[in-house]
Amino acid sequence: MRQGYRSDYQREEHVILMNIFQELQYKNIQYETRRHFLKKCSSGLGAIALGSLLGCDPFSTTKASNNIVTEAGPMAPRFPHFAAKAKRIIYLHMAGSPSQLELFDYKPELVKLDGKDCPASLLEGKRFAFIEGVPKMLGPQATFKPYGESGIMLSNRLPHFSTVVDDVAIIKTMHTDQFNHAPAQLLVQTGSPRLGRPSMGSWVTYGLGSENDNLPGFMVLVSGGNTPDAGKSAWGSGFLPTIYQGVQCRSEGDPVLYVSDPEGINRDLRRKTLDAINKINEKEYHAMGDPEIMTRISQYEMAFRMQTSVPDVMDISKEPEYIHQLYGTAPGQASFANNCLLARRLVERGVRFVQLFDWGWDSHGTDKSTALEDGFHEKCRQIDQPMSALIKDLKQRGLLEETLIVWGGEFGRTPMQENRNGKEMPFKGRDHHTEAFSVWMAGGGVKPGTSYGETDEIGYYGVKDRVHIHDLQATILHLLGMDHEKLTYHFQGRDFRLTDVEGKVVKGVLA
Repeated sequence: MRQGYRSDYQREEHVILMNIFQELQYKNIQYETRRHFLKKCSSGLGAIALGSLLGCDPFSTTKASNNIVTEAGPMAPRFPHFAAKAKRIIYLHMAGSPSQLELFDYKPELVKLDGKDCPASLLEGKRFAFIEGVPKMLGPQATFKPYGESGIMLSNRLPHFSTVVDDVAIIKTMHTDQFNHAPAQLLVQTGSPRLGRPSMGSWVTYGLGSENDNLPGFMVLVSGGNTPDAGKSAWGSGFLPTIYQGVQCRSEGDPVLYVSDPEGINRDLRRKTLDAINKINEKEYHAMGDPEIMTRISQYEMAFRMQTSVPDVMDISKEPEYIHQLYGTAPGQASFANNCLLARRLVERGVRFVQLFDWGWDSHGTDKSTALEDGFHEKCRQIDQPMSALIKDLKQRGLLEETLIVWGGEFGRTPMQENRNGKEMPFKGRDHHTEAFSVWMAGGGVKPGTSYGETDEIGYYGVKDRVHIHDLQATILHLLGMDHEKLTYHFQGRDFRLTDVEGKVVKGVLA
């Protein structure tokens, strides 16, 4: 290596730029201004960027199997780092965060403390989203008993789920760094509380590609009447090429906006139009060398194929009546139940990552809709049957072994009742809580019938086997056959990964 260069890569970059400069001199092209030089040299600079994407950058630890530009296309299936337990994933995110104390984390001591002043030790030096002054402790607003051969304690809010509890692993000691919804949702889904990072689904499709040429590798379904607080950044591609961002589908109307041809346009004319656009883009790519242009071509082609594939896969009316009874679905409506059935149909057709967001779980007790004794109960009723049916349906089809299901919110809820300005809420509710909450997983290499980790006697802190958000992400990638430390992307001078600089695989939930 010649002295003065940090690496062979830097030396080669310098040589490429010098060759371009000499070529411009030879052709007597004006290069007096920096703007003109960069404009005319963009193909060379694009080649450098493309080389980095192809793995030519020696600083990148991304394995060759994770190259995003291949002759077969950026979404072609790729080998994982090691043998995978799961081939695909369905992530059920309950936006707003359900109370673990009314679902999975049974605390009889809270029954005894109900209505008493919260101990000062639980308040000193702590930050809450809304609680001020001294709140009252709040006992569980549900009854618990053991279910299944595993004897896992569950609340009476999930009667259907109790029939599949032996198929799941419940992590009770999740904790996070964020107590506001949007940053906490971003941390769960992108590994960072700030905007701009790729979502988990984008990382997975970047690393593994897709098994279906006619459907996106990453698809998103939303229920509850709103998108999550983090918005579409929760399924964005960040600095990864946009081919890896999530495609949001709707369970009523056109599944994807503008998927239908406009009036007067038939499929043949659409094909000719697309061919013409692609030729223009190809010429632009050869002139500029920008890899994003190739991504654009891939997206246009995918959109064309989606015109026939998406309406078919999204039509749940084709399902037999016993399936509708199993899930509690009603075709033509936007609901969590319909989305669970759609998730099964999507993974059945090879979609790599299916993300479901269900909004409405922020149980502060400010009104009936956010009350633990009312709105929360209704939200449990809406999800209990369909999420349990999803496990049963995948299992009976032989798909559960290769499909990982993850369920959870972005943080937990406090053991004390929420108050604001020293006054209790009109209904019973709990504030945001970062120190302990529950997530369950099923299928795809997960150890069934497992209750992992322990919280203290009131569910405030994790006291055994605590699991951070990055640990959960590392475990998910591990089950999909990827080393979270090696699935990286070189951006702005350094390698980025989903788990940033943290994360360890939670071996206690692995089969």
